Amino acid sequence: MTDTTATGSSHSHGTGPFIAAIDQGTTSSRCIVFDRDGRIVAVDQKEHEQIFPKPGWVEHDAAEIWTNVQEVVEGAIRKAAQDIEGFTAADVKAIGITNQRETTLLWDKNTGEPVHNALVWQDTRTDALCRELGRNVGQDRFRRETGLPLASYFAGPKIRWLLDNVEGLRERAERGEILFGTMDSWVIWNLTGGVNGGRHVTDVTNASRTLLMNLRTLDWDAKILESIGVPAAVLPEIRSSAEVYGATVGGVLDGVPVASALGDQQAALFGQTCFAEGEAKSTYGTGTFMLMNTGETPVNSYNGLITTVGYRIGDDAPVYALEGSIAVTGSLVQWMRDQMGLISTAAEIETLASSVEDNGGAYFVPAFSGLFAPYWRDDARGVIAGLTRYVTKAHIARAVLEATAWQTREIADAMTKDSGVELAALKVDGGMTSNNLLMQTLADFLDAPVVRPMVAETTCLGAAYAAGLAVGFWPDTEALRANWRRAAEWTPRMDAAQRDREYKSWLKAVQATMGWLDESTAKEH
Repeated sequence: MTDTTATGSSHSHGTGPFIAAIDQGTTSSRCIVFDRDGRIVAVDQKEHEQIFPKPGWVEHDAAEIWTNVQEVVEGAIRKAAQDIEGFTAADVKAIGITNQRETTLLWDKNTGEPVHNALVWQDTRTDALCRELGRNVGQDRFRRETGLPLASYFAGPKIRWLLDNVEGLRERAERGEILFGTMDSWVIWNLTGGVNGGRHVTDVTNASRTLLMNLRTLDWDAKILESIGVPAAVLPEIRSSAEVYGATVGGVLDGVPVASALGDQQAALFGQTCFAEGEAKSTYGTGTFMLMNTGETPVNSYNGLITTVGYRIGDDAPVYALEGSIAVTGSLVQWMRDQMGLISTAAEIETLASSVEDNGGAYFVPAFSGLFAPYWRDDARGVIAGLTRYVTKAHIARAVLEATAWQTREIADAMTKDSGVELAALKVDGGMTSNNLLMQTLADFLDAPVVRPMVAETTCLGAAYAAGLAVGFWPDTEALRANWRRAAEWTPRMDAAQRDREYKSWLKAVQATMGWLDESTAKEH
């Protein structure tokens, strides 16, 4: 590993101007203020409650999230004012938004009240509905238009579930009283005035995750709306990822332009400056998401990936991406800590895993809520395979880290098959990248260099970059590229024969997760 960490005090920032970014994530909301060099000058963060009403159901309280968003914006601005002489809120030239994708909310246009908790992307209650919708054709029913498989992950079926299950909601929706949004829309609507003229918009990246948007026209698809059973009246207007949607009303940043929205993974692609075809990034958080820029044409996937919009700047042509998602990575480490008690902090997993040379023959496939890419199997559940009495908790810890690396390898293989582009290097970000053993394992399993940038908060940075472009704070994407700096790089050092052997064992373990739920058990879990 080469380390090229630059030194420099956090107080060496100029007097501005600055860009703020709100990241409304799965477990927390935060606000980061960036300077012109793309460096962090202030950050504030607040967790929100995870609500699990039944197995497989995951919800968030959208009102709590909006309160937290307001608090972290105030917190970040307050910290910036403490640290930077002469700083005022007027030095913030734009706000960008990035968000957990697919999480689905319906709210009352006239009161601003959510009609139900938000259904989180991880929620699997629409499994049966998705099977029903795919009846004759299966998972690929809407794939040509949307780039997505029919899976419980996406927003469209979640909207339908709410309309079917909340008393009187469908009638209200058809009367035009109800608004749908992913979390970007909810935050923007509230920032720009809420019930008093709030802008009801989403951007192309978030819209491309609903199963309702046509990838080629970048508009809602009337046929699909009808098939899934979603009234057009609830839908926001689809805009580009970098343009001014409106100005904030009230709060510490009153009057500041809200100038970008990007789903969190697309924001990370943007923040990692993957502006050229074939450039890829992987974000290691609760789940893991790997995206590769495929240029101005959508590439259909025949290998279990998702075709999605990467970003769209103003009136420019949209840029598409291939995406592979892994449901459980960072959350597996949390599970080891909270449910199993095998470690007391997340960081401890590296120490424990490093205390052994290898996995002791154990493989851990964390299909807790089914398998995502490249399999898309809702019927899979987690397994630990290859157990013998020799295996200790240290081997399990190592298998936990290897699970993330092997799943990344499967997605990289699928991307190469679909796009014909070999992965030259992988830019990584997210909380798990502080784990050096995991980073080395990734380089070994991918047989490619793994590169971590100076600013690990690339999701927020991407939203800030897009907002800055929209208001002319940065002139063009070349200026953003110039900001990108490498902090560390890992190169592969694993024997090829050993890599192939272990990959075979991993794939065998994956097979063992499948078909765990059948029709009769699926209803109970």
